[in-house]
Amino acid sequence: MGYFGYKPYVSVASRRAKALSAVAKANKKGANYAPIAPYTGAIAKTFWGKAWCSNLEQYSDYESRLPRGRSYVRNGAVIDLQINTGSVQALVMGSSLYEVNITVQALPEPRWKAVCADCSNSIASLIELLQGKLSKPVMERICAPTTGLFPSPKELKFECSCPDWAGMCKHVAAVFYGVGARMDQQPDLLFKLRHVNALDLVAQASVAKPTASTTKSSKVMDASDLGDVFGLDMDMGADMGASADTTPAMPKTTRSKAPVTATAKSKKTPKKAAKTTAKKTTATKAKPKPIAKKTVAKKL
Repeated sequence: MGYFGYKPYVSVASRRAKALSAVAKANKKGANYAPIAPYTGAIAKTFWGKAWCSNLEQYSDYESRLPRGRSYVRNGAVIDLQINTGSVQALVMGSSLYEVNITVQALPEPRWKAVCADCSNSIASLIELLQGKLSKPVMERICAPTTGLFPSPKELKFECSCPDWAGMCKHVAAVFYGVGARMDQQPDLLFKLRHVNALDLVAQASVAKPTASTTKSSKVMDASDLGDVFGLDMDMGADMGASADTTPAMPKTTRSKAPVTATAKSKKTPKKAAKTTAKKTTATKAKPKPIAKKTVAKKL
């Protein structure tokens, strides 16, 4: 036991080894841990992750505890991080294994509607929104303190099972930074924590300003659907459109077939004539036979 009831200091290497051992044991028992892997450098690299971390660091209430939290998350102390709608549950390895719970207040509906209205005509698609490909005014509006999407200190509640009496201990700070690191992989987590739907921003932009490109695309889609509605082959329609620009020419098939049919008939007539003449000759040759039979009968 350390001084004033605190446990003795544990080195970074020892804490990391204990964290890896705890994750391995939990996985063998079937637990689905989602740890923040150890790393060096910046905690977050994308727009949403950086904005989350910057929002934390601008509040003086947290500035004394955040540096230790950054050290903990970089060293892999957060062995499990589960982010749900409006809440975060985590396990952090310190001198012992501590449990951290964070509650994020839902974004008030009037505030969310104001954000959607101010960002209308500026967000083209959900992909651009989640990738952070936004204009500077939109970024400033989303990140605005107390009026944007990111929570203020009064909208956060947290607790840790460690004996530290401070409002935000280093374990809670590590979890907050872990959320920022996780947003690099799942940028929609901010909207999940604030109980809002990211599609509302895109829908507001599309309703507020229909562009000429969207109008053209809808017309093209309507034209392509004609084949399904009426059971037509739309490729033939394309051929008709191409032939409408030129003057129609006489069909070549009628000219080529006319001499062929004429010659065919002319060739067939001598064959028929030959057959009739052959039948006549055979008929004339067969006539004397009954005469010969009559003469023979008289003699007898």
